[in-house]
Amino acid sequence: MASHQYRSTIPIAVNGKRINQRLKKLAEFGINDHGGIDRSFGSAADIAARNWLKEWWQKVFQSEVKVDPVANLWIEVTGKEKLPPIVLGSHHDAVANGGKYDGSIGVLLAAEVMQTLEEAHFPMRHPMRIVSFSAEEPNPYNISTLGSRSITGVLTKKDLEMVTHDATKVKLTDTIRSLGGDVDHLAGNLLHPRDLSAFLECHIEQGRNLFDCGRSVAVVKGITGIYREKIKVIGEANHSGTTLMKDRHDALLAGSELNLALEEIILNTNQRDVVGTVGRFDVLPNAANIIPGEVDLIAEVRTTDEETLQQIIDELSSRIRVIEKGRRVRILRETILNQKSVPMDQQVQLTLKKVLTSMNEPFLEIPSMAGHDAVHMAPIAKTGMLFVPSIDGKSHCPEEETNLEDIIKAGNVLLQTVIALDKELD
Repeated sequence: MASHQYRSTIPIAVNGKRINQRLKKLAEFGINDHGGIDRSFGSAADIAARNWLKEWWQKVFQSEVKVDPVANLWIEVTGKEKLPPIVLGSHHDAVANGGKYDGSIGVLLAAEVMQTLEEAHFPMRHPMRIVSFSAEEPNPYNISTLGSRSITGVLTKKDLEMVTHDATKVKLTDTIRSLGGDVDHLAGNLLHPRDLSAFLECHIEQGRNLFDCGRSVAVVKGITGIYREKIKVIGEANHSGTTLMKDRHDALLAGSELNLALEEIILNTNQRDVVGTVGRFDVLPNAANIIPGEVDLIAEVRTTDEETLQQIIDELSSRIRVIEKGRRVRILRETILNQKSVPMDQQVQLTLKKVLTSMNEPFLEIPSMAGHDAVHMAPIAKTGMLFVPSIDGKSHCPEEETNLEDIIKAGNVLLQTVIALDKELD
């Protein structure tokens, strides 16, 4: 589409008051005494939120909410032509003691955009569909992005049948069934390329880029790759009082040195969007009077650049050899995740940027350093993401917050982008 067609936008806008009311209502499901949200997949709060979403979607759009085989929620309104739908959405579940905005903004803005178009009787060529994915967040079943990974074929029925709840041992498939899904029908209901025209997800940034520079929105260039290793340091447990310092094979000190080495390697890349973390650290036998004989840890690296990742892995390998020799320990490594970075669709990015320019709205172009459902939708449809600020960069905590003004701006950007993509896409 020629650039002059973006110089003005269609004179309709989302309803900020309605968005605010719905954000507050959704936050009631799972609110705890600390002001955080407990709305894990399959919980009572999840069920209540699902029932609320289904009730008002069906009332507003006069259409049936469909629950797919992994309990994702979908609703659609028809378009003028027989084209694959344009889809907007995110997830409504939350981490333990999480925030009110993560995922929720994307689901509520998706419905607001579709409602605004319906109320304006806007003649959309494409059908419009909204989705709230199941179990995007980590949960007691230890499968995140469950809904998007399953419906796109990354997780199979067999994968899901093997999973149980950490505490209750309830089968994941039984929980899915209680929410209206049925994994027996998963293989016959997968999403395939060309089933959708486009997928758009709005999300809080969960970082400080937008907040620090005072911008309201960012166009996401791509979603980071995530690399994780399970590392075991094997030393020698011994009496802490009688073993001289020169005779020790301390697994904890070796693991600590490895952690510091990873930090130094990451910092030496001098790249803002490269991060590394040792987020799990288990010490055995974990007693005050015993030199630690074994340490288990998980190291993670996130970057959108595969070459940088390989350089980090190579340097870590070199540093580990030095630690093994110096500390007289053995270090065993196993790659447990190597999720490649995923670029967002160039056409969708371009349309978002043209719409923002036509609205005189300054914006950033940044990668997402967190994973999202959009990762798994990208192979299926032209996929794009829009970020809004996280105040002070806070997320996954009760203090998580985004200004309503920024949410409304993002809603109007999504609205105008859907209108533009409706003209562009076949």
